[in-house]
Amino acid sequence: MKKAFFLLLLLPVFAMAQDKGMHFEHGLSWAEVQAKAKAENKYIFMDCFTTWCGPCKYMSANIFPLEEVGTFMNSKYINVKVQMDKTDKDNEEVKKWYDDAKMLEEKYSVRAYPTFLVFAPDGSIADRLVGGSDAKEFVTRFENALKPEKQYYTQLAAYDKGRKDPAFIKELAMMAQSKYDQKNAAAFSKLYLDQQKDLFTEENLKFVNQFTNSSKDKGFQMFMDNMDKVNKTLGAGAAEKKLTAIVAQEEVFPNLMKKDAAPDWTAIDKAVSAKYPQMAKKGMVEEMLLKTKVQYFMFKQDADNAVANIVAYMKKFGHKASPEELNQYAWTIFEKCNDMKCVEQALQWSKRSFKDKEVPAFIDTYANLLYKSGKQSEAITWQEKAVNLAMEGEKKTYSETLEKMKKGGKYWE
Repeated sequence: MKKAFFLLLLLPVFAMAQDKGMHFEHGLSWAEVQAKAKAENKYIFMDCFTTWCGPCKYMSANIFPLEEVGTFMNSKYINVKVQMDKTDKDNEEVKKWYDDAKMLEEKYSVRAYPTFLVFAPDGSIADRLVGGSDAKEFVTRFENALKPEKQYYTQLAAYDKGRKDPAFIKELAMMAQSKYDQKNAAAFSKLYLDQQKDLFTEENLKFVNQFTNSSKDKGFQMFMDNMDKVNKTLGAGAAEKKLTAIVAQEEVFPNLMKKDAAPDWTAIDKAVSAKYPQMAKKGMVEEMLLKTKVQYFMFKQDADNAVANIVAYMKKFGHKASPEELNQYAWTIFEKCNDMKCVEQALQWSKRSFKDKEVPAFIDTYANLLYKSGKQSEAITWQEKAVNLAMEGEKKTYSETLEKMKKGGKYWE
């Protein structure tokens, strides 16, 4: 009895703790939420989420309940959650929102989760924000969402009313991209570029690079025909990097998704080379396919083919490999290859990976390769360095490897 009485005394404390975070409306229809916002002269914050979305769950569990978040959001917004998917476990409240959820999804192109929609007190759409964040950034984002000059849909309305100067259109393009409105991002970026007399200024080339995401975009052919000119401004390999990423996405990856047959690498090579002869002539197609093969065979857990293609890539294109790629390839050799000639090659790649910056993870790879090649004392020295350089969260793993090295013996399989 005393225990039950004690729990009853604690209930107000629990309630107060829950009230410190964001307060979400329950039991109201979309029309009733709009009416409440209008009556209280508040904006509406709408959390569009799905039951399978990890970041959505994180925000609900870790950000929305915080006092600093609740203090701001409850004072400025009417808050409502809308489940965008359907499950067998949905309660009656969720089911009553099915039609409105579908309408909102289609009308405002909700494609990524979480998407947060912001409505003005009169019920008109004002802004949209996509993706989770920490508490401080979350509050800042929704402080800005109250400012007309920061509101995406308010700025779109200004465009529709006649504001069409190049600087404004450029800003709209960048805003659309940040809001995951790819259709408008493409349209406004094209409109801005069509107004420019010189596309090869540093400012315009950076803009073109940012808005070139498919072979249909204006910048694709521009980069294809002017690789050297683009690289001179944006840096060595910038044009090739952009073109390769797009061609791989459009021409190569779809051929890797077939369930019933292994990729016909020769056919892919022939088709891509025929379609993009400029890339084939510069060796870009070969380089792209070798890197793709490495990733494909690693995914398939085909160690022999993964190693063979890493060696082939590094032999011909290794001078282009980034520190991250050097480390990835070297670690794969450590795990998958027992040929000491191969291990010695990987040691060279690994040492290059931290030549300009000592990254603990890269040094750890180097130490493991040294150990595998029989250089135990040298391996221990480098592993100790990795431990000393590592952040607290990484030290345990590197220290465990260090102890294994000191004990001797084989530990990598």
